[in-house]
Amino acid sequence: MEAAHNGPVADTAVPGTVTVDLAVESPERMRDLGRRIAGVLAPGDLVMLTGELGAGKTTLTRGLGEGLGVRGAVTSPTFVIARVHPSLGDGPALVHVDAYRLGGGLDEMEDLDLDVSLPESVVVVEWGDGKVEELSDDRLQVLIHRAVGDTDDERRTVTLVGIGARWAGLDTDLAGA
Repeated sequence: MEAAHNGPVADTAVPGTVTVDLAVESPERMRDLGRRIAGVLAPGDLVMLTGELGAGKTTLTRGLGEGLGVRGAVTSPTFVIARVHPSLGDGPALVHVDAYRLGGGLDEMEDLDLDVSLPESVVVVEWGDGKVEELSDDRLQVLIHRAVGDTDDERRTVTLVGIGARWAGLDTDLAGA
């Protein structure tokens, strides 16, 4: 069971949070959503992705990479833990982390130097709940829900939770992206 990794920790009752719910019908639409989100990202942003295996976390991150204009194919960093995709232009690099196999909190992740990378990069962490929140008071949590069991349903419900002042206009910003 993956229950330890799946629970959304975003508390939408906390002041300073903005929540946006979206329906995504296909992997192509998930990549499109990633490109739209990339349009509102800036250096220093922390994005945390939560969802079951196969929910679309890496597909969304591919769209983020396309939208940010970074070098290299965005693939799951499960076996390398982290990949850095430098910008092909003036934008920030994308640091893509898969914390699935990391059991501890931020202490175990210190070797990745995410705190050093964060100010000039966009850091995206899959399975980061309970592990990287200390990196930034302001963060975007992306919760991806899909039908489970024996199904070929590609529909997903995506909940974006912007935590902190940085994300105050998230719903408006996404509409314009």
